[in-house]
Amino acid sequence: MDQTLWTYFFVILTFGIYIGIAIWARAGSTNEFYVAGHDVHPTLNGMATGADWMSAASFLSMAGLIAFLGYGGSVYLMGWTGGYVLLALLLAPYLREFGKFTVPDFVGDRYYSKLARVIAVICALMVSFTYIAGQMKGVGVAFSGFLGVDFNLGIFIGSAIVFVYAVWGGMKGITYTQVAQYVVMIFAYTVPAIFISLIITGNAVPQLGFVGNAVGTDVSMLEKLNTVLTDLGFPEYTSTTKSKIDIFCITAALMFGTAGLPHVIIRFFTVKSARAARKSAGWALVFIALLYTTAPAVGAFARMNFVETVNEATYIQDGEDYEARAAEIISEGGKPVPAWYKDWEKTGLLSFEDKNQDGIMQYRGPNAPDGLENEVDPNRDIFVLANPQIAELPGWVIGLVVAGGLAAALSTAAGLLMVISSAVSHDLLKRTLTPDMTEKQEMLAARIAAAAAVVAAGLIGAFASSLPFVAQVVAFAFGIAAASLFPIIFLGIFWKRMNREGAIAAMLTGLISTVSYISYFKFMGGTEAGWWFGISPEGIGFAFMWVSLAVGMIVSLVTAPPPLAIQILVDDIRIPGTVKDKVYE
Repeated sequence: MDQTLWTYFFVILTFGIYIGIAIWARAGSTNEFYVAGHDVHPTLNGMATGADWMSAASFLSMAGLIAFLGYGGSVYLMGWTGGYVLLALLLAPYLREFGKFTVPDFVGDRYYSKLARVIAVICALMVSFTYIAGQMKGVGVAFSGFLGVDFNLGIFIGSAIVFVYAVWGGMKGITYTQVAQYVVMIFAYTVPAIFISLIITGNAVPQLGFVGNAVGTDVSMLEKLNTVLTDLGFPEYTSTTKSKIDIFCITAALMFGTAGLPHVIIRFFTVKSARAARKSAGWALVFIALLYTTAPAVGAFARMNFVETVNEATYIQDGEDYEARAAEIISEGGKPVPAWYKDWEKTGLLSFEDKNQDGIMQYRGPNAPDGLENEVDPNRDIFVLANPQIAELPGWVIGLVVAGGLAAALSTAAGLLMVISSAVSHDLLKRTLTPDMTEKQEMLAARIAAAAAVVAAGLIGAFASSLPFVAQVVAFAFGIAAASLFPIIFLGIFWKRMNREGAIAAMLTGLISTVSYISYFKFMGGTEAGWWFGISPEGIGFAFMWVSLAVGMIVSLVTAPPPLAIQILVDDIRIPGTVKDKVYE
């Protein structure tokens, strides 16, 4: 079978598995719809958490960012890894002990305020829809790059699949689907990495290969890559142009934003107890590490392969017979533009501008010694998907990678859709506006909300092609979560003097300031020269997190303390072994 047939085979097979699981695991109650009945095994929940966590940003975009930012791209690796540890050890056990499975539910009860609950719903929706935009872009990239499907049509197909298992199966269907998706994505990520590591370094372990010597030399692969890049006018791969404060702030924003992500927090409620939640957190770290320790190697290999196959290649115009023209170029001692490049060029995610009109593709950095301008502009989101093609791996490997990229995007999208659904049906309707609704009515509302969220996600995805790289879009969601949700969760657990007035002020401060900063500098013409203290939009959430914390604490200190019952509850949730199911209005 050729590459296209293998791709269709793996995509259809995996989509069929997901739909089959949804039918098997159909939710029959709100308990199953929201939290999978609290009976998922810790190991399976760890796999589902890993799939939920390793979104399109991790699978598709992170390695691409590392490939082209080098050391500077490691902020995403460090921030997301450290963030999960922070969430698992610092907040998740206490939230599980509190007994409320959504962030707005925790906020509403801890801060004894319907207004606080509604604002938390708004924050959760803002975070989730920002995050989902990145996932839908990943779906569009995968479909348009390999199946010849229009970007928006690809998003529609992906949305339809999510619709089936999210609306039908709820969290129960999503959880077991994510287990299958984790298996697909980890094989799809590591198998090509092993092949490429063998080709470039002779080592079958990518984590060791990329720090070892290149094949046939006594020079390390990274040293060779540094030399190749500096010869073309780029910074060394192992260096960065980012300022230290920006690196620190982006890493911290991703870490603390993780601790406020609603779709990850809810995973700790799909197991039977706080003890099981801790076990599933440990398993999730193991499963996440398999991909995250491979990503730096994938990024380095991608950059090396890209330079070697594209730079100084002779371009073949559209309409020319590629095979005949390529053979002619080779016979003349030249190097033709690779076929994979022409395939991806059709998607608009790669472009070539022949500035000096010589027909040769010059890939150059800003300090090119030969004074030539850069003529090649690659989108970094494509490189995990394109890497097997660049390395000329078998067609079945390429098809597997496409299925893995779709699994990564759809798994996180489904988790986010559940957050949106529960925020609307449970937190906004059942707990705030219509408390007398029956379980059957709430179940219907949850499914309608999930369906509406799928439609909204698809519409957002239709505009996603013009957004920045997937990982950067996702970083915005983490920054919003860090500034608006983390402070009130953290203070709600560890400072019993924090009251509803402080929580409301903190959430509004963090949400408005962060969204305004990101909007101005990414979408309204703001330039890097105007960044406050040199902090990029990806990292500003960390700075505003401290502002939010300070505002919340000051407002709490100058207003009435929370009721005594709330203060006792805060003390109690930090005592292991107690189960809380109290509602304070």
